[in-house]
Amino acid sequence: MKQSSVLLAACTAALLSLPAAAVTVTYSDFADLSGFQRNGSAASIANPATDGLNRQVLRLSDDLFQSGSAFLTNTINLANNASFSTAFSFRISNPQGISEIDGPGADGIVFVVQTVSNTAGGVGGGIGYEGIIKSVGVEFDTWNNGSGTFNDPDGNHVGINLDGGFNGPTTPIGTRMNNAADWFAWVDYDGVNGIMEARLSETFVRPSASTLTLTGLDLVSVLGQTDAYIGFTSGTGSAGGDHDIVNWTFRDDFAPLNVTPEPGSLALLGAAAIALVAARRRRV
Repeated sequence: MKQSSVLLAACTAALLSLPAAAVTVTYSDFADLSGFQRNGSAASIANPATDGLNRQVLRLSDDLFQSGSAFLTNTINLANNASFSTAFSFRISNPQGISEIDGPGADGIVFVVQTVSNTAGGVGGGIGYEGIIKSVGVEFDTWNNGSGTFNDPDGNHVGINLDGGFNGPTTPIGTRMNNAADWFAWVDYDGVNGIMEARLSETFVRPSASTLTLTGLDLVSVLGQTDAYIGFTSGTGSAGGDHDIVNWTFRDDFAPLNVTPEPGSLALLGAAAIALVAARRRRV
């Protein structure tokens, strides 16, 4: 009995020492939005919306002077060094309103990790992100609001920002993002080394080199906690358009995703709007 008790205690300790279960959230389309808290324009738009390619998408904004957001209703636990990897595709179409040097349409989309689900930030150059404190946001910005408050180097760029401000590094993108094409994005945060990388491509193949990198990032310190809401924001002003998320995968671990599927192959992933997979990893 004594040996059995010792063996049982040893097995229990071994199980408790296993790494925490990883969670993967996958939306191959947005036919079911019951898992989202939608705010601002995203709440008033008839969602899911059907885009010009007859797909059911998550539409964040579709008119002028709007601010919209959509965050998962349930928080994601980032206790594993606050690390994560995500991949998604977006489409910005139907440009409207005033024009700048490369044409009409504004203001873009932001992927956001934050601590409050029921909020949307500033309109226009705020891209629905401005003012959302305790957050990190990766912006895909399609309008030049100048180098002041919005830190815009041009009218077509990617940026990584903290605490609802536009205060981080940016890099220009050569092709106009609001061109009604599908764009593919990857964001990875390595919490062990404090590195966030963003990638952007016009194809579903993950680029080997990052489009933009932010180093020295302590996400837990920024958020003040390890539980976070994840999702997207958008904003428009005197120019606007349809800002759609086409598909999305998120994993609460640093495990860079190699491929975001082509839109035509999404049906292979199944009809479920969201799949939560929690599989305990085995030791080798």
